[in-house]
Amino acid sequence: MKKFSGLMIFLLFLVPALFAQEHYTEGPVWRVSLIRVKPAHMDDYLTTLQQNLKPFYEEGKRSGMIVDYKIFLKETKENPQDWDICLALEYKNFAAMDGLSAKAEALRDKVLGGKQAAQQAAEKREEIREVISSTLLHEIFLK
Repeated sequence: MKKFSGLMIFLLFLVPALFAQEHYTEGPVWRVSLIRVKPAHMDDYLTTLQQNLKPFYEEGKRSGMIVDYKIFLKETKENPQDWDICLALEYKNFAAMDGLSAKAEALRDKVLGGKQAAQQAAEKREEIREVISSTLLHEIFLK
């Protein structure tokens, strides 16, 4: 009887997951960051993206660390505290994020010339922006 009860409990937890999976297949994982740029600094911020992040992201694609990246400019504002720019990094799956810090550091040294140069660029970006949120999203494809 105990075995039967254990099996029933196991099935109760497993069955909902099985039904959910029948509606979609899993896709890539996205790291999405919403950024608010300080007033009168949009040109400065876009310049830092072009000079520092774009080469880093492009090399990340070539090395296979990321699949792709996207940068979105929000054309409408809901309120003065709303975000202006969205940075989205696409990873093949969650496993691709294993050891990500070490991979990113090696890439940073190659592309940006080391920790100190990258830190100076990051400090300049922080002076002209505020990160509103950063989240992981799992893309799914409906069947």
